[in-house]
Formats: sequence, structure tokens, C-alpha cells
Amino acid sequence: MADIKKVVLAYSGGLDTSIILKWLQETYGCEVVTFTADLGQGEELEPARKKAEMLGIKEIFIEDLREEFVRDYVFPMFRANALYEGVYLLGTSIARPLIAKRQIEIAKETGADAVCHGATGKGNDQVRFELGYYALNPDIKVIAPWRDWDFKSRSDLIEFAEKHQIPVAKDKRGEAPFSVDANLLHSSSEGKVLEDPNVEPPAYVFQRTVAPEDAPDEPTIITIGFEKGDPVSIDGMALSPAALLTKLNQLGHDNGIGRVDLVENRFVGMKSRGIYETPGGTILIAAHRAIESLTLDREAMHLKDQLMPRYAELVYYGFWFAPEREMLQALIDKSQEHVEGEVTLKLYKGNVIVIGRKSAKSLYSDEIVTFEDDKGAYDQKDAEGFIKLNALRLRTLRKLRGS
Repeated sequence: MADIKKVVLAYSGGLDTSIILKWLQETYGCEVVTFTADLGQGEELEPARKKAEMLGIKEIFIEDLREEFVRDYVFPMFRANALYEGVYLLGTSIARPLIAKRQIEIAKETGADAVCHGATGKGNDQVRFELGYYALNPDIKVIAPWRDWDFKSRSDLIEFAEKHQIPVAKDKRGEAPFSVDANLLHSSSEGKVLEDPNVEPPAYVFQRTVAPEDAPDEPTIITIGFEKGDPVSIDGMALSPAALLTKLNQLGHDNGIGRVDLVENRFVGMKSRGIYETPGGTILIAAHRAIESLTLDREAMHLKDQLMPRYAELVYYGFWFAPEREMLQALIDKSQEHVEGEVTLKLYKGNVIVIGRKSAKSLYSDEIVTFEDDKGAYDQKDAEGFIKLNALRLRTLRKLRGS
């Protein structure tokens, strides 16, 4: 790795990646290109530019990727109703492939021979970033400082920063209470005050939602419109993907929706406790399942539900660009061709309650399902043969084997 000439760094402008930037310059004597993505994390990004300039960076990329993030990554994942381990809406996981893709593209544009991320050696993100890099450029060189450098603690990092005149925010002096990752889909908080899974998280951990008990006493009623499995409108107003998710986030925030306290199994083999807030996503997945209940054939729906855990696992593990994820996506997208219509929801104190759904392509038939006279649409006598055929093997087993 000593022959590295130029590296594209995924750069937030925070303490860790600023130290990484300087460490790259010192360790490899290489040119550094910074890439900062606006994925809706809610932070001002110009300070990242100024800090990069202060550290002597000439090529600085700061890009608004919110629409691409929601349209090409979040929405395809939500067509699958993806939940890792039945709970986690994969907010951090789904952001990594887009960042990796742009790093590889910028490396090509700038002639860089390496890319670098700031993920630690204990987490999932190192895997997600690097699987993305290698899938898109098999020959790229990857630098993961947390696996290579000699720093052992936060105080080591601060000492290095002060030595090189890297600004250190006052709240970074000493041990941070917890680690935060955020984008337009979610925020996640891990570590320090959250490490004991038997201790309730302090109120200040939550950033994206009011406490359910503090939410309004009156419910909020909204209607989400869908086309081909994707949400396209709220209360009849057409919105772009990022604008729609932003609106749902605000509605979820106000009504205390989307909090998850989870102990999950990391890909690297350990369990970790995380606090996730996914207000808009929690509303969206409930609405999507509701419109699918009207428009998807039973066996198509059941097949999707069987495949969902595998799909979610692929996203969580970092295999977004793998052929098996793309194959599953093609199947899922095919299933969404007729998933359109409107779903009406009641948002109330942490709950998302479906109260209505309609579709011009609904497979629900009043004529067949009614308890009143169905005028011959369904012959109940047919059920007798259906039941006997399905019972045949059970009756045979009992006769041959007894009790």
C-alpha cells in the first residue's frame, strides 16, 4: 500500500474523519480527495468544506444525494418490506452502497488509486463499504485506518488533532456519551450510555421523535398514494421521493412514531444494542403492506414474505451490489406492477393504524366475500372436496400409524 498516490476519503468533517485525513497525508504522503454526501442527515455541510480546505485539500466533493438515495435505494428496499431480524428498517445499511458507489466514481474521475472510510474494525460498516468498493472496482485499494493505526482511545485522537491544529469541538473532549449515524431514513445511536441492554435509554438519546406519551392527544389522519409499489403522494399532493419521506418523517416525529430499542446480531459476530428512530419509514412500511394486501395475489405475497428475511440480510451484510440481491430485486419489482392505490392511516402516540385502503386494481371482492347472498359467486359445497383432498394425507397417516 506504500505506493498510493491519491485516495478518495468518505469525509464528514467531524473529528474522526478529519484525523483520518491528516493521518493519510502523513502515513502515505498521498493526495487526498474528500467526498461528503448529503443524505439528509440534517447537518450543515459547508463546515466540512472549510475544514477540508484548512487541511490543504484541493479536490472537495460535496453532493446532495437525497433524491437518489430515496429513489434508488430506500424505495426499492421498501418494496421488499425489508426488516432485519424482524425489527430493524436498515437505515444505516442502505446508505452505505450509495456512498461507496460515489467514492468509486469520484476515484475514476480524479484518477485516484485508493478509497478510504472511517468505519471501525468492530462494526458492520467496514464490510458494507468494502464489499461495495470491490463489487464496483475489483482492483481498487482500500484503506481502513481504524484497522491500521496505533490510536487506542479518544484521548489519543484528540492529542493528534491538537498536535496538527485540527479543531476539536468542545463536546468531543473526553468520552462522547454515544455514537450517532443519521440520514433521511433514520438515526441510530450506539455505545457508551447505551451499552447495557437492560437500562432504558436516556431521553436525550432520541433525536427524530417526540416521546409517544408527549405526542398530541388527537390523532393525525393521512392518505398515502402508491404507484408500482412506491409512495407518490400524501393527501393527494404529489411529492418527489425525498420530499415525501421528509414529510412522513415530520408526521412521524410529531406523533412519536418509529422508535426501536434493538439488540442485533452484527455480521462480524457480536451482538450490539442500538436505538433506532425511523419515523417516516415506520409509517411507510405499514402503508405499503396495506396496499399489497389488496393488490397482491396470495401466493405472490407469501413468496415475497419468505424471501424478505434473505433480502434484508443481504442489505444488512453489505451485498447490495451482489447478483443475488439484484435477482431478488427483479422478482420483487415484478410483484409491484399492480401495487397501486391509496392507504389511509391514523397516527397516534407511537402507533400507525391502517383505517382504509382502496385500489382500482384491488383483488378484494365484496361479491365473493360477503356474508349475504353472493348470487352464486361462490359455491360453499365446493369446500367439502377441497377440505377432503387436503385432509387425505393426514387421514392416511393416522390410519397407518395410529396414535
